[in-house]
Amino acid sequence: MRKSLPAAELAFWNALRAERLMGLNFRRQMPIAGFIVDFACPAYKLIIEIDGPSHSFDRQIEDDRIRDEKLHRLGWTVLRLINEDVLKNMDSVCSHILRTIGVDRFE
Repeated sequence: MRKSLPAAELAFWNALRAERLMGLNFRRQMPIAGFIVDFACPAYKLIIEIDGPSHSFDRQIEDDRIRDEKLHRLGWTVLRLINEDVLKNMDSVCSHILRTIGVDRFE
């Protein structure tokens, strides 16, 4: 597990920690099925992965796809966000998360 978070992950964690997003409990760097996911909301079986530029390479795209499929088979939903969206559009990112779990509006 990493002790220091990249800027996008730190900004995301600061927006979500301590149940700041509508009381949802997120955990960071949570182990699931042999993987360490960036963030997870166990109550909704939601995983948030924040991807940097290395995730745009063909090999990494395929590795991510295989990983996401394995997690999906275990009942988890995986949302992949890019650093730039997290850093520049946090309200939109939070709204997307809420829509994914079935909450229609961001309060």
